[in-house]
Amino acid sequence: AGQPAGQDPRNRGRAGARTPRGPAGCGRIAAARGNTPVSALGILFNTGAGQHILKNPLVVNSIIDKAALRRTDVVLEVGPGTGNLTVKMLEKVKKVIACEIDPRLVGELQKRVQGTCLANKLEIKVGDVLKTDLPFFDACVANLPYQISSPFVFKLLLHRPFFRCAILMFQREFALRLVAKPGSKLYCRLSINTQLLARVDHLMKVGKNNFRPPPKVESSVVRIEPKNPPPPINFQEWDGLVRIAFVRKNKTLSAAFKSSAVEQLLDHNYRIHCSLHNTVSFFLIYNILFLCTVTYILMFIREIPENFKIAEKIQTVLKDTGYLEKRARSMDIDDFIRLLHGFNSEGIHFS
Repeated sequence: AGQPAGQDPRNRGRAGARTPRGPAGCGRIAAARGNTPVSALGILFNTGAGQHILKNPLVVNSIIDKAALRRTDVVLEVGPGTGNLTVKMLEKVKKVIACEIDPRLVGELQKRVQGTCLANKLEIKVGDVLKTDLPFFDACVANLPYQISSPFVFKLLLHRPFFRCAILMFQREFALRLVAKPGSKLYCRLSINTQLLARVDHLMKVGKNNFRPPPKVESSVVRIEPKNPPPPINFQEWDGLVRIAFVRKNKTLSAAFKSSAVEQLLDHNYRIHCSLHNTVSFFLIYNILFLCTVTYILMFIREIPENFKIAEKIQTVLKDTGYLEKRARSMDIDDFIRLLHGFNSEGIHFS
């Protein structure tokens, strides 16, 4: 949802270029290896796939500081690379679960902590994070592969149990879409879906020259804090409505809902809803046959007239709710909640 244009193919931002010292008793962690370029160790970053190292230690430290990590925290990291960010977090938390898809980098990360007191605090999961269930964690700190930004954000926000916060690096344009407000040029389906489920703050900009080699785009760090408890809304229903409205966010909702594909979908859903309603009513008939009149029983049955047209019903709902001439670009979360309730109360559903 809401993938920004001009997406950089970059898929690994690697944190840090300086090898940190561990806590008392740990000594230097893989000192020679940590101060040696990865290419010199026989591993070449795949710049075609967008693997870059975040070389500025001030940015690394700032990311960790903004996460406000605790000694008892379990931290999820996606794309740890050679582990400079990972090692710094291991010194501060109970455990780091690092998800890495590149087995070469997994080997380097394991060697980085091998033989130190931090080794038993690190758990590495090898594979695609989008295709696996997320483990329990308190915080997520990651320099994400940029092409998985959108699906990972929603995987994160729909994860249970709740986590405290996520501090994530994104492509600058994607980050600005996450925090965009109604009326903004960047306001989109991604913006409103994310803000429905979480509080989102832009923390800092990270220029391309902080990476080696420099990527083609600027980056930003964002804080995401899930709303707990979440809003009492069926997210599939919500996303179905928002998807239709934002296909052409500058069009009026009246025009957006006149698409033949939209009308066919909602007509199909409406008939299914009525069919299920009727099925329930027949069960009720057996239970109350001797207690109620036929007139009362018929109140449970929703019949569809032969001349029924879903287009007319849609326009009636839009008019009655006051959103007939509204445009998605200027509607906030409360507007969409009221509109969704208006459709649902008339038996029109989006999932």
